[in-house]
Amino acid sequence: MFFQILSPLVDFTNLIAGYFAEIWDFLIFVGNISSFVVVLIGAILWFTEVNQKRGKGLVFSGILLAITIQYFVFFPPSFALA
Repeated sequence: MFFQILSPLVDFTNLIAGYFAEIWDFLIFVGNISSFVVVLIGAILWFTEVNQKRGKGLVFSGILLAITIQYFVFFPPSFALA
């Protein structure tokens, strides 16, 4: 009797975990694109000497963002509930 009640709840939690995994993949994609854009804009500002201080900051923060994103790619959270 108990396993019959628990089975739909386990199916529901597995469904939610699958949605979280899809959202996580999308967030990793957005993070990769944003780190590339931040580094690109920072390099443009830095090397065209429009605003060197802000350009350097953007380049280094974009690199830090890319390193952080790669950490989460290598060690993703566990969405499996088994």
